[in-house]
Amino acid sequence: MSRRFVTLLTATSFLVLAVTGVIAFIGPFSLPIVGLHALMGFAFVALVIFHVGASSRAMSRHLRSPTFWSTLVLTALATAILWWQPRPVRSLLGLSGNLGPALDRFEVSEQGMVYRYSPDPSYKMILEIRSGPSYDPENPPHLAIWLENQSHYHIKTLLEPEGNDSKAQLPYWAFKVAGWKAALEDAKKRDASLEELVHAVSSPTENSSFDPADYILPQKSESSMPYRLLIEINQSGDPTATIDDQPSLVYQVEIDNFDPRTFQLLDLVGYPVKEEAEGGEIEWPLYYADERFDSALELIDSALLTIERGDEGD
Repeated sequence: MSRRFVTLLTATSFLVLAVTGVIAFIGPFSLPIVGLHALMGFAFVALVIFHVGASSRAMSRHLRSPTFWSTLVLTALATAILWWQPRPVRSLLGLSGNLGPALDRFEVSEQGMVYRYSPDPSYKMILEIRSGPSYDPENPPHLAIWLENQSHYHIKTLLEPEGNDSKAQLPYWAFKVAGWKAALEDAKKRDASLEELVHAVSSPTENSSFDPADYILPQKSESSMPYRLLIEINQSGDPTATIDDQPSLVYQVEIDNFDPRTFQLLDLVGYPVKEEAEGGEIEWPLYYADERFDSALELIDSALLTIERGDEGD
């Protein structure tokens, strides 16, 4: 393999790496883009090895040059700074549109479920759901976790349930998501923002943003808006003496960064019931889980939300 061919191939491969790297930074997470970038990186390493082998005589001269050691020190210093990620670097990374799949992690064990969400190094959310006597790890219940603003609008699904029947098993979450998607489509048709749409259908309050960053990572704590974290859980095929199949249950907790608490327990707020409102619109209000419920109330023993917030100076 000629040196010219290897050099040109290395240059074109680097071009692919550069383009996919920029796209991965400015755009949302895309498995094809990230996969191409990673695999082309391996190919680039192989080409560099070939290039060094084809230019061994010239490379040996570079290794004896003082310039080589200067560049090595600068590269090591830059690597250390980027790895440490001081505040300016974190601010730069915050401009990325690639939130990636590593922001959140969901783990299931016999003791229960743990959901971890960290959209920023200075913010860590951990939701620990302790399983109750009715929880079966071999046949786990349907589960959804999401955020709502104070106007009860869905703003972000943290954990989307699996399975084709998830919408039927978790109707309250599905209803919230459907309303959010309908609002989004309506806003696009009217060429309006979601904030303008919410102002039109409710009232122009501070709690009408659809951007999770306005709640989770507000630029100023004084302007922080309260929001809610909700869980809907349902074990299908779970009858009682008076109910053919116990419906899903909804738990929630209110979060306020202006008046922060590190540890908060979620409260059971009820079960959803499908109702037709005036005008034919379908609603899913929550009703108190009464004495007809038994095993459904024992799917969750407790749900603890832990939020670790970094200081402004970190």
